[in-house]
Amino acid sequence: MRITRPPKTLRIIAPALCLLIVLLSSCGGGSGATGNNTGNNTVDTPTNNTSNDTDNGTINDDIVEDNTDNNNTDNDNTEPDNDPNDNINDPIALTGVDQQLLQLINGFDWDNNPLANRDLPSIDNPIAQLGKKLFFSKSLGGGFDAACASCHHPSLGGADQLSLAVGVDAINPDLLGRGRAHNGGLPRVPRNSPTNFNAGLWDSGMFFDSRVESLGKDTDANGRLSGIRTPDTPFLNADPNAGDNLVAAQARFPVTSADEMKTNAFEVGGDNADVRAHLAARIGNYGVGEGELARNQWLREFQQAFGVTTDAENLVTFDNIAHALGEYQRSLVFINNPWQNYLEGDVTALTNQQKNGALLFFTSANNNGAGCSSCHKGSLFSDEQHHTVAFPQIGSGKGDANNDDFGRERETGEQADRYRFRTPSLLNITHTAPYGHSGSYQNLRDVIRHYVNPADSIEDYFDDAAWCNLDQFSNIDNCENLYPFARVNSENSLAKLRQERNANQSLFDSPRLNNNEINSLVAFLQALTDPCIESRQCLAPWIADETNDNPDDQILIGTDLFGELL
Repeated sequence: MRITRPPKTLRIIAPALCLLIVLLSSCGGGSGATGNNTGNNTVDTPTNNTSNDTDNGTINDDIVEDNTDNNNTDNDNTEPDNDPNDNINDPIALTGVDQQLLQLINGFDWDNNPLANRDLPSIDNPIAQLGKKLFFSKSLGGGFDAACASCHHPSLGGADQLSLAVGVDAINPDLLGRGRAHNGGLPRVPRNSPTNFNAGLWDSGMFFDSRVESLGKDTDANGRLSGIRTPDTPFLNADPNAGDNLVAAQARFPVTSADEMKTNAFEVGGDNADVRAHLAARIGNYGVGEGELARNQWLREFQQAFGVTTDAENLVTFDNIAHALGEYQRSLVFINNPWQNYLEGDVTALTNQQKNGALLFFTSANNNGAGCSSCHKGSLFSDEQHHTVAFPQIGSGKGDANNDDFGRERETGEQADRYRFRTPSLLNITHTAPYGHSGSYQNLRDVIRHYVNPADSIEDYFDDAAWCNLDQFSNIDNCENLYPFARVNSENSLAKLRQERNANQSLFDSPRLNNNEINSLVAFLQALTDPCIESRQCLAPWIADETNDNPDDQILIGTDLFGELL
């Protein structure tokens, strides 16, 4: 059933309208506070079974458990509960929970259409098609063993399903996702691979620390209206070579990382500009890169995409390579999810459990909600700001003291920004595990429980050596001793969170949630998944084909742990 959504200024009258319809059509009575389709048509505030204590700078010591919930599971991809009343037969029937949601939606200070006022390319755009071929080509890897798609494959949620990325020197370069391992044993990349889905919706910065950052942060612009700062320039100084937008600017950097794509043996002693110039010459078959590819049809590809007959040295530049890579990634738009359908008027797009989860999500912790939207706001479900949430720090770190990762401080130089990381988007979140800047949590329930009680979560994580339960580390000998500084680094992050709370500088208020409420939140997060990303056939336009997208015989045809094509 679909309802026609009135203009925003008129939507607030929807509850009253429904009440009139109820009086005329007798669509039911009873309490709507729990979201059952028995339809009290007053707008209620969502409530829990327990009151929420004010944090006052402390971190909660307990989690409210509902021990009657015997069906709780840690599988985030299970189907949400279905209610027989979800199939509404009335022409227009807003339940109590629908009315509460409408009231919250009417209060949003952002456009509910993620694509409003944005200019994003289609995958059919010739330059996006060129970008796809480049994205899947191992020719952009210094040692021909890694492509952009090695860590960001569409079939893996635009990421790699690993806690910490494995770029170069993989045991099997064509094995992607679970089972991909570095030939030295442990992953060398210090952070989790963020999804590149919906990359064109970011307006502030890219990467967990926003080291590629729009200086103007213009709304709906993806960085194209103002200067963009990158690691090639000092903080708050625009990079003249950044390109047209944030995504093109971001595309300039993985190829320069020795652990991600470059390798230690390529352009030894060279700077970022040297690396990019060599790779462009390889692709263009000129200068220092001439003859490095036995088969090279890239010039023709560039000429067709850009619609010119320019020679290789002037056309196959890294600026144009980064632009094409950016346009391909900006075409990866996957927002057609049940929540979006609900916003557009289909009140049956969500189950009752998902609707209750949405109420919790968008209601503050002080009002007995989960408070998620304090940071996860807007159509991208991110405020694009940097926050301390004290997720466990595992891995090799970014070179800070004791293998630590200071996050945003590494860019700003401000100690106040230590352990702050950019709020991730929650679109398609159920397909981008593991979670956190170092991929320390495997499932969403563990993430939510961390928010409920970060102190207990950190303590349990290290008491149990929980990283050893992650797929990437489960078969490593002596796993519990891999990262000796991980606990103290994580406790330092926790202390920073306490400090911020005591100074009223944190938006992170721990909610009190029982198991049923956690399940409802997970169900709502499932409703942020675009079904296209679950279909290989639907994703096919964004995955390079060995016959049609292979100008250099270096195409990455990814397989999973069982040898099946991704």
